[in-house]
Amino acid sequence: MPFQASELVLDHNQNVYHLGLSPSDIADTIILVGDQGRVELVSSFFDAIEFQKQHREFVTHTGTYKGKRISVISTGIGTDNIDIVINELDALVNIDIASRTENKERKKLNLVRIGTCGILQPSTPIHSYIISEFAFGLDNVAHFYEIPFTKEEVELCAKITHHIDLPKTIQPYLIQSSSELTAKLSSEKTVQGITITSSGFYGPQGRQLCLKTKTQELNEKLTSFNGSALKITNFEMESSALFALGKGLGHECTTICLGIANRPKMEFSKGYGKEMNELIEYVLKRL
Repeated sequence: MPFQASELVLDHNQNVYHLGLSPSDIADTIILVGDQGRVELVSSFFDAIEFQKQHREFVTHTGTYKGKRISVISTGIGTDNIDIVINELDALVNIDIASRTENKERKKLNLVRIGTCGILQPSTPIHSYIISEFAFGLDNVAHFYEIPFTKEEVELCAKITHHIDLPKTIQPYLIQSSSELTAKLSSEKTVQGITITSSGFYGPQGRQLCLKTKTQELNEKLTSFNGSALKITNFEMESSALFALGKGLGHECTTICLGIANRPKMEFSKGYGKEMNELIEYVLKRL
């Protein structure tokens, strides 16, 4: 049965509704960034740019880097936007838009998120490259889908949940990134670990301004977790949904972030433009 108009939503040009893209507009390897302005920064390293478009907060550039076709797309902030972006990217490569039917052979995308994050280990310097081997989701996005969690993911999730003692209304999940992409990006320059994906920037990440939070000492508990060979390394706001939806749809996904705040030390970067440029070039070369 074809996907109905209210389910697979297209614009008047038959592009996917939010991204405003058609299948030919994107490459098989896609870099995802939160900040719209970072799209142009990434594509400035390309040898040539063949396509540029902005629709809402979603900016897309597609071009070539050393002969490899790559797209870079801004997602905006948060797992709710990731839900839109991943579903629409999958639709572009795995649904025949004209007939609104699923393709017989599924296509796999390589999705790499480049972002910024808060560091949770005091020994990790600001401006470190942090790769998410797992993402622990404090959002609810994955709970709306049939995601095939492994025994390792379920057990590690339970250990972290027990250790940090979250409010009962929060039901976290844990998901692994692509081992293939993580291996490509890993080097002596990177730190690997468990990333906490939060549903907000303030209270959900242990910050308290004028409104009292229910997550007192959350960061200290995350930093002290030792129930795995991997430490909890950082906070950010997109990776859990990216990994979960990517896994469920058969895509390869990973995240590499520039650490710009050391939360245990209460330190924040005094400027990271140069370091972000270097991280982008690092990722492009390894892809």
